[in-house]
Amino acid sequence: MCCTWNECMDNSSGGLEQTQPEGLQKKYVKVGIGQMAAAGRETVLKTTGLGSCVGVILYDGKGAAGMIHIMLPEVHTAVHGCVNRWKYADPAVDDLVAHLIDKGCCPGNLKAKIAGGAHMLSVKVRSRLIRIGERNVRAVKHRLSSHGIPVIAEDTGGRNGRSILFNVETSQMIIKTGGGELQL
Repeated sequence: MCCTWNECMDNSSGGLEQTQPEGLQKKYVKVGIGQMAAAGRETVLKTTGLGSCVGVILYDGKGAAGMIHIMLPEVHTAVHGCVNRWKYADPAVDDLVAHLIDKGCCPGNLKAKIAGGAHMLSVKVRSRLIRIGERNVRAVKHRLSSHGIPVIAEDTGGRNGRSILFNVETSQMIIKTGGGELQL
């Protein structure tokens, strides 16, 4: 059985902000930097402050989805010691895929929507090491490809920060920027 998630509102990363405005039936779950959340049909996942960071949404179109807010491309660049794996594209994508499969999603049904990866520095930088946004997007796409997960929609690059709202029930992603709103 694939993804009947009435019982599956799982906030395994801890510390997630959950709000439900008066009169609305949707639960809003805010995913911060280095956090992951998985949710069922009656939820809107949201993340804010995506500059060079990338917001990744995995969903099955049947009422199950997960979101991660990635800050850097590879965990091997981390300073040794206690590391939050979900700040890095490679382990974060792998962990979210595994988590959704553990919760009943069929791997072949998973799809991705991504946003972020902007170049936020005002100076023109040629160094690939400094262009973190581009590297984050590349790393996310590489990990998704290794799992056979297609990127259905994206809004990446540029110089604008973004926020994402993802309605799990409709699989609609709304991207907010200083210049307006985009629905994917």
